[in-house]
Amino acid sequence: MTYALPAPTLQTARLQLRPFTSVDADALFRLHSNSNVMRYWDAPPWSERARAELFIATCERMAKEGTGARLAIDHVSDEAFIGWCALTRWDPEHRSASLGYCFYETAWGHGYATEAAHSLLCWAFDTLDLNRVQAAADTRNAASAHVLQKLGFVLEGTLREDCVVNGEVSDSWVFGLIKREWSPSPRSTAGS
Repeated sequence: MTYALPAPTLQTARLQLRPFTSVDADALFRLHSNSNVMRYWDAPPWSERARAELFIATCERMAKEGTGARLAIDHVSDEAFIGWCALTRWDPEHRSASLGYCFYETAWGHGYATEAAHSLLCWAFDTLDLNRVQAAADTRNAASAHVLQKLGFVLEGTLREDCVVNGEVSDSWVFGLIKREWSPSPRSTAGS
């Protein structure tokens, strides 16, 4: 059975989360071609703009197939694209999904990742009736681990040497968030 998972449009005090469109390709390419942004990613930085177009097409396909929702994130004040947040690997039978996000360096340290992910998690737990959300972070990426912990995720383990990117081997932390442990009340996002 196929379930539809339409990409929602969500708004917080400072951010709008919305479905990707073809207009986002240039900004998305700038984000994913930045080696500093991608240093903890499980793939090298993009070198071709066509990757952005493929990413957007994949977002549309995920929504159509019901396997996930990837949302572009804009500042409410000036509508500038600053990154994206996603729920992927949605499994309606097991009521589970995986959380991911990626932001421009200029957006780091302002609480945007926490704010955007919190909004998406509120939607997911309410609309999709999820029981569990999982997330992973490179063990060198303390900032991402901090975001997940602020959202209520619990560190569940370490995947040893699970990624090799450009010859560099890295470990990943696995985090989990269970619905009964979820707090829909927003936590402080200042400075994170």
